[in-house]
Amino acid sequence: MAFKRFILSAAALVAAAMMTIGGAAAEPRQIVAFGDSLTAGFGLDAGKSFPEKLQAALDTKGHDVVIANAGVSGDTTSGGLARLDWSVPDGTDIVILELGANDMLRGVTPDITRRNLDDMITRLKARGITVLLAGMRAAPNLGPDYQQAFDAIYPELAQEHGLVLYPFFLDGVAADRQFLLDDGMHPNAAGVDRMVERFLPVIEKVLAETGAT
Repeated sequence: MAFKRFILSAAALVAAAMMTIGGAAAEPRQIVAFGDSLTAGFGLDAGKSFPEKLQAALDTKGHDVVIANAGVSGDTTSGGLARLDWSVPDGTDIVILELGANDMLRGVTPDITRRNLDDMITRLKARGITVLLAGMRAAPNLGPDYQQAFDAIYPELAQEHGLVLYPFFLDGVAADRQFLLDDGMHPNAAGVDRMVERFLPVIEKVLAETGAT
């Protein structure tokens, strides 16, 4: 009888452990979209921002994720660095880091932009958070020297830190009026749809590499 009770107790412990493991596996992956107005959804109706539409696209594909919109219109990399710790809570699995456009528009020295992004990436990695780096490109009117220095920031940081890089966040949208608001800079709802469509395979790659299904 004692042996039988031991077997039953052991079976109960195994079942409890399996339930615990199953419960942990069922927790959604926590993603923070950390950026400026391009992330925040400037000029768009509720539900039309990039993080919200990316959430819907990933839901449709069967991914169990929750995406928080931590975009702040007008934010620079200096502002992002200052608010990083409280904007990205503990328990975050992945950060989509999208900053730098406002640095470029303000003519901030590329070395400063690079240093701020590097610090943010380093701090996130130290917390065990995966970073997906969304790149930006300089406007041609800033001159070839600035353009070359700024455009090099993102691929170089991605290589140095071993990150997945989405080379240009506005790919397929920039300079195409049908996908932009009247200001000619921010994506409209159709533009966000195009951005999400192109971004989706990249975030799915990161989810696969970090063990999310």
